[in-house]
Amino acid sequence: MKINYTHKKFTPTTSLKRQFFNITILLAMVIVASGCKPTEPVEPIEVFQSTEVTGANFAKDFQLLDHLGNKRSLADFKGKVVALFFGYIHCPDICPATLTELSSVMGHLGTEANRVQVLFVTLDPVRDTPEILAKFVPSFNPNFIGLYGTPEVIAETAKEYKLVFTKQPSKTSDNYTLDHSAGTYIYDTTGKLRLYASYGQGVDALVADIKTLLGETVP
Repeated sequence: MKINYTHKKFTPTTSLKRQFFNITILLAMVIVASGCKPTEPVEPIEVFQSTEVTGANFAKDFQLLDHLGNKRSLADFKGKVVALFFGYIHCPDICPATLTELSSVMGHLGTEANRVQVLFVTLDPVRDTPEILAKFVPSFNPNFIGLYGTPEVIAETAKEYKLVFTKQPSKTSDNYTLDHSAGTYIYDTTGKLRLYASYGQGVDALVADIKTLLGETVP
């Protein structure tokens, strides 16, 4: 018995035609938008070499005395980039090394150094008296300022800056050392915290970052 197969011509329905038309238009739009080329991810541009902390909810301000006995806060240095570092005079290595590095930074900045203020906050106000700070801090650079307060005020300031420090006892009561966080807080010319430079960041990196902040347009 012979079987006859009847082939019927397939006619798309109106609904299928509409769907096909919409898909075709969508594909055309994608091709035009992409320029017929695969999209490559865009690498973020690194502006600073130090860690950027713009918008941080800490280290907003301080209320301390300078080594001449004047009340000081960040508002006193508006218009300048501020580099603030915590330490103590009896520190055997990190503190003098950081102050030496910051002094070198000022030298590399040339005339722009007039728009930069370095602040050294003592974590040891019992031994670091104003008289001692006045001799020690400016010895690295005449424009550097030492800041101090009562032990209670220093503890509150360290808390505001999320800085940790611990007294390490010794055989004699006046020969103790302090373990403390090592890093420099850098503010822009409007008094906003922008950067945190880790210990040993390097002179070139600090100079580059400070120049970038000095070159920003202040709203």
